[in-house]
Amino acid sequence: MKTLKFKLYQSKRNRHLKRTINAAGVIYNHCIALHKRYYRMWGKHLNGAKLQAHIAKLRKRKDFWQLVGSQAVQDICQRIEKGYQLFFKHHGKGVRPPGFKKVRRYKSFTLKQAGYKFLGGNRIKIGNRVYQYWNSRPIEGKIKTLTIKRTLLGELFMVIVVDSVVEPEAKFETSRIAGFDFGLKTFLTCSDGSKIESPQFLKQSLNAIKKASRQHSKKRKGSANRERARLNLVRKHEDVVNRRSDWFWKLAQWLTDKFDVLCFETLNLKGMQRIWGRKISDLAFGEFLEILKWVAKKKHKQVVFIDPWYPSSKTCSHCGYVLKELDLSVREWRCPSCQSVNGRDENAAKNIQAVGASTAGLDDVRRAMPAIVA
Repeated sequence: MKTLKFKLYQSKRNRHLKRTINAAGVIYNHCIALHKRYYRMWGKHLNGAKLQAHIAKLRKRKDFWQLVGSQAVQDICQRIEKGYQLFFKHHGKGVRPPGFKKVRRYKSFTLKQAGYKFLGGNRIKIGNRVYQYWNSRPIEGKIKTLTIKRTLLGELFMVIVVDSVVEPEAKFETSRIAGFDFGLKTFLTCSDGSKIESPQFLKQSLNAIKKASRQHSKKRKGSANRERARLNLVRKHEDVVNRRSDWFWKLAQWLTDKFDVLCFETLNLKGMQRIWGRKISDLAFGEFLEILKWVAKKKHKQVVFIDPWYPSSKTCSHCGYVLKELDLSVREWRCPSCQSVNGRDENAAKNIQAVGASTAGLDDVRRAMPAIVA
């Protein structure tokens, strides 16, 4: 599967799509209310097929609901059903059931086989209306779903999921393999000794965001000034997200051009966020890994993750000696066995490279610590 995103032109007819999204939000909240009421009365989970049949009958009597196509209504019911299934399966892990959403903040509706038609060029027909979009790339493959999304700024985007072409398996050069250690001070430390610092975009823009937030909180609720202040605050946050995303994409392209196999630790990012909070959110390492995996797959490169319990920082990359304890404040330590001095991050990156090479099946790569890999 491949996802393509296109921005729709600003137009007065876009109001119809925004009203459709609002109607989808009303239907979503009604379905959630039915689920809660059914469970309160009978102590059972409401069947998804019965819910779809009930909503289909209600939709015939409500003109506003008819703005949403039948397939979009089915998708809403299916997403709620999937959300409850995940809740029943993983509720012990902190997963919460689907809840109500504010209609003005409801984001999207999805069409599958029907309800839209591409007219060529940059035009698309959704329902009975024709819209234009920024045709930035060709649409290749069979279209599976089309989603209309609304941002907090009120802009509309078209997200298309297509069947991607099956690519042949890649052949890797064992000499182009690297391990990377993620850190709070240094974003990535590479096994070849190079370091990549994070620009920390949220930290750079924090004063401007705080100022915009104060201005928004001082405006009277419901006033036009408050709405303008809200849009200004949203733009500040979007600027941070866009700059960070742009840096991630460029970094992923550079790393996949330089290396064929990239090795990382499997980290508990949620646990790290509970400890370090906004610092982890600003670095957004999980988002970077998703982008890197997508770029690597497109370029026929490989991203390898090693065992999360492997002691990469406490293992000597020269002789394989493992320390019993290593405090987080210790950035450099001397090996009791071979007397080599190991920098914490550089040593971890080399260990990650060696174990990642073994995990990827690249046994002929040069390793500085054969005892560990063996």
